[in-house]
Amino acid sequence: MPRSVNAVASRARRKRILKFAKGYWGRRSNVWTVAKNAVEKGWSYAYRDRKAKKRDFRKLWIQRINAGTREHGMSYSQFIGNLKKANIELNRKVLADLAMNHPEAFKAIVDKVK
Repeated sequence: MPRSVNAVASRARRKRILKFAKGYWGRRSNVWTVAKNAVEKGWSYAYRDRKAKKRDFRKLWIQRINAGTREHGMSYSQFIGNLKKANIELNRKVLADLAMNHPEAFKAIVDKVK
């Protein structure tokens, strides 16, 4: 009995990975074993950095809010604490946007919290 191999599925699997490796430099784009490693590593970085992106943006928003509150003689932690006491439910993304692009509105929030 002849040896049975599913060449169609194997080829399709390789083509799929090589398609993902399109645009990679050198052998990473056209040699199966190298491309497979590069694509898998890329996927692991993408997974990790989707989580890191959330942390990075939160850090940035906190820095912007801190800079905005210090202009009005208050620290970030005092501001957030007083914000909670005043039952003002604005998230850090919105507060950072106000601090950057609408300083008069941010000043009104800081004055209300003081």
